Amino acid sequence: MAEITPSVPPQTGGDVQFVREVSAPLYAARGWMKFLGVLMIIYGALMVLSIVGILICWLPIWIGILLLRAAGSAEMAQLSGDKYQLVEALSKLRTYFTIYGILALIGLVAAAIALMLGGFGVITSALMNV
Repeated sequence: MAEITPSVPPQTGGDVQFVREVSAPLYAARGWMKFLGVLMIIYGALMVLSIVGILICWLPIWIGILLLRAAGSAEMAQLSGDKYQLVEALSKLRTYFTIYGILALIGLVAAAIALMLGGFGVITSALMNV
């Protein structure tokens, strides 16, 4: 029995132009994405120097790699007009924003808990002095 392989339909000239137009803003921001990606990797490498940083240093390194890959895919999408490269770039950016959204929520919850515990401590110390 013959093996069936899925074929990717060829992109037409209109598809290539559309991908180039849609990927233009990402292509224009690729320098900043690469810059922030390198900074995040360096930050993660420096976090290894602290005891607590050893536990979470993988997170900024992962974020930096995501940004570098998104920038590379955006550049390839712009230059070649390949829609799969554009989807790859957008997928990496989606993961990046999801991670940062989760970290923001964790930070807000931690801040709220710290404020409540701090307020509880102030009330307790005030009651102890009465």
